[in-house]
Amino acid sequence: MKKIIREPLKGAIELSKSKWPEIKKNIPLIEKWSRDGLDEKQICKNLGIAVSTFENYKTRHKELVEALKRSKAVPIMEIENALYRRATGYEYEEVKTYIKLEGDKEVRYTEKTKKHLPPDVAACFILLKNKDRGNWSDNPMRVDIDREMAEFKKAIEREKLELSAERLDLDKEVSSLKNF
Repeated sequence: MKKIIREPLKGAIELSKSKWPEIKKNIPLIEKWSRDGLDEKQICKNLGIAVSTFENYKTRHKELVEALKRSKAVPIMEIENALYRRATGYEYEEVKTYIKLEGDKEVRYTEKTKKHLPPDVAACFILLKNKDRGNWSDNPMRVDIDREMAEFKKAIEREKLELSAERLDLDKEVSSLKNF
């Protein structure tokens, strides 16, 4: 019996295997890269995949999206804490080291000074503006307008749903009358 060997057709598209299993194994590494400040384009380059593939994986796999969210939460929290410290002021220790020649020897002196950094008005403003928008917004009326707009949009969506339900009911009635 002869073995028939089939060669791929010329011009045929070869489908590649999904790289998801490999990406899934590297989720902790992806999380670390994101936490270290790499953007998604750089992460894709490190993984050897296209940005579109990465976006596709994000829409299909919640664990990837959750890892990216977790990685961004830590730096944001650190920045918020630093902003809070700057807004409220804090104490720190300044260390200065001097080397003096005394005779033939070098003598090292260390001077420690306790210092106070006063609250920073700009940091206070940023913190209040973002944490208490109702009272510290540049445009307090805008906050009320945005809230009302959101309520109107919800009401419009409810009305659209009710109208489409009524239209379906009318269509059913018309079709039932046509059948008579």
